[in-house]
Amino acid sequence: MATPVPASPHVLFTAVRSTDGRVRDLLVSDGRIAAYDPARLPDGCATVDAAGALALPSPVDAHIHPDKTTWGGPWLSREPAGTLRDLIEGDVRARTAFTGPVEERVGALMDRAIARGTRAMRAHVDVAPVHGLAGVHGARAAADARKDLIDVQIVAFPQLGLLSEPGTAELMERALSEGADVVGGLDPIGIDGDMAGQLDFVFALALREGTPLDIHLHDGGPEGLRQVTEIARRTVAAGMQGRVTLGHAFAVAELGDGEGDAVAALLADAGVSLVTCALGADPVLDPARLTPHGVRLAVGSDGVRDAWTPFGDGDMLARAHLLAYRTDARTDAELAACYEAVAQGGAALLGLPASRLEAGDPADFVLVDAASLPEAVVDRPVPALVVRGGRVIARAGELVPDARAGQPRSSARSVSGPAQPV
Repeated sequence: MATPVPASPHVLFTAVRSTDGRVRDLLVSDGRIAAYDPARLPDGCATVDAAGALALPSPVDAHIHPDKTTWGGPWLSREPAGTLRDLIEGDVRARTAFTGPVEERVGALMDRAIARGTRAMRAHVDVAPVHGLAGVHGARAAADARKDLIDVQIVAFPQLGLLSEPGTAELMERALSEGADVVGGLDPIGIDGDMAGQLDFVFALALREGTPLDIHLHDGGPEGLRQVTEIARRTVAAGMQGRVTLGHAFAVAELGDGEGDAVAALLADAGVSLVTCALGADPVLDPARLTPHGVRLAVGSDGVRDAWTPFGDGDMLARAHLLAYRTDARTDAELAACYEAVAQGGAALLGLPASRLEAGDPADFVLVDAASLPEAVVDRPVPALVVRGGRVIARAGELVPDARAGQPRSSARSVSGPAQPV
């Protein structure tokens, strides 16, 4: 059983290793980074011994499908699938046999992600007549029960098609008043066969409701690139710069240097963000090729132990490792850029304040057994501690007792004067 966390507005984390290699004491007050190596401590300050662990900003999962997961349940055998439509239809068949409530399955995956350090997630939840809004309601309930541990944005996602699946458009509109925060879209040409029709609807809905827009774009080649260009154009025309995201964007990942640079500049100018999940054999967006142009790039898990894939574990440090492997990152700078996309790219996408472990930043960080950030990306250690708003909520991959209650029992020694580890 993990040790309970100190309950105090002031906590001194002793012997914290920074990414520059220095080992210092870190003071957190009222949920924010207050100072390093403070000369004096506030009255009632608790201490936590970091034992030289490396502090990293907490990661963000910018693209995950928790309503589909079987996490914590029995093994699910997957059907062969050759196309995106095969995967979609296989998922519908598999989910008819699920017996656990959506809230329970989503909550189990959220708990896993939290224990591995995830600060926030953008949860894409299926909206379709066959599912109704059960996924949205269940995901919202699971998120609300963990609101002190993780920030969650729910995307109303038309997985089976928007225009091609009658009744979905009406459900999308309802979803935004019943728990969803973001309008979703999916392959306007490849799934709906009507680029203008789908984009007309999702842009209009997002504008009317004042929400961001997040579109999955699996379509590759010239057809995919045509959709990328049109989405960028519409983003500017609608004044939605910084509020439109393309997930996967395989058509962008496929491009060579010359054309890729031009498209990256187009997306940066339009304020369209990209998310990659570094999936299997699919093209992967490379931070080294996109972020120098000013493109905001974030990273997500996509499916986790669902009918689409047996893989995924909700661990975003492991996902940074996978992104680095898939993009052939080898230098320290390239490895660090993969984690930058996971932590800072994801936070920016979700509109969260940056957590760079500087004074005034939210005290949202993980402590891991590594000497440097590149080493952490390669070794992907389980966090020794997960800290949220200055409160330790997980140790060694387990939530601490009473973490979800928000009022944990304290086992730390309160001190005023030189700090003593507990």
